Amino acid sequence: MVFSKYPSFNPTIMRDADSISHSNDRAVIVTGGSRGIGAATCKILGSRGFPVAVNYLSNRAAADSVVSEIVAGGGRATAVQADVGREEDILRLFEQAERELGKIGGLVNNAAIIGGAIRVESITARVLDEIFATNVKGTILCSREAVLRMSTRHGGTGGAIVNVTTIAARLGGAGEWVHYAATKGAIETFTIGLAREVAEEGIRVNAVAPGLIDTEIHAANGVPGRPQQRAPEIPMKRPGRAEEVAEGIAWLLSAAASYTTGAILDISGGR
Repeated sequence: MVFSKYPSFNPTIMRDADSISHSNDRAVIVTGGSRGIGAATCKILGSRGFPVAVNYLSNRAAADSVVSEIVAGGGRATAVQADVGREEDILRLFEQAERELGKIGGLVNNAAIIGGAIRVESITARVLDEIFATNVKGTILCSREAVLRMSTRHGGTGGAIVNVTTIAARLGGAGEWVHYAATKGAIETFTIGLAREVAEEGIRVNAVAPGLIDTEIHAANGVPGRPQQRAPEIPMKRPGRAEEVAEGIAWLLSAAASYTTGAILDISGGR
């Protein structure tokens, strides 16, 4: 069982981490799963035997496309609309995912909004309310629901949570999105704290911190050419791909990472 509290040692785990999830029958919820890193994560997890709940906010067609690809490959998936900035939607997300896919064994807190590429002097209270509601409150409340289902303290059998942050949480995002970076700094602190809180209850909590990744999020925030423009600043001299981040997330969910909790994995090309 991928999410067992104390998995027995198996040498094949070290040789072939991709194969270990196929025996898992517990679902993973991926928030913001219809595009970018979220969609790539859903597809990889689905291909490796995880039933996947593809959460989306408004683009049903994109979520259905991800589900269709997973199902076509022999996996199980369902699309669930929910605004993770709203508690009532989060409750419905978990209830529907559990009803359609079975017990929850994993959560990927990926849904986030940037609030535009702007300087601090231009930030409004409305923008702050929106990004903290989605990025911070949403992550914490989704994690709460996962813990209530997975923790041995509450009758569960364990699980794994992976939060998606950004290296901007440490670099600051000056001149572009300090406000967004601040929300992700909060999530890195939350990751460490929750990991220590539930470590004895069979739940591992980790995070990935992507660097410059070539997804549509840049265009959506008014800077479509940003990945190519900023690439020279990266030691590897290129932006990353969503699939490269998804691989890190899949590893942290898997039994290959069974002794890893409270970690923040940089996936940033060396930056």
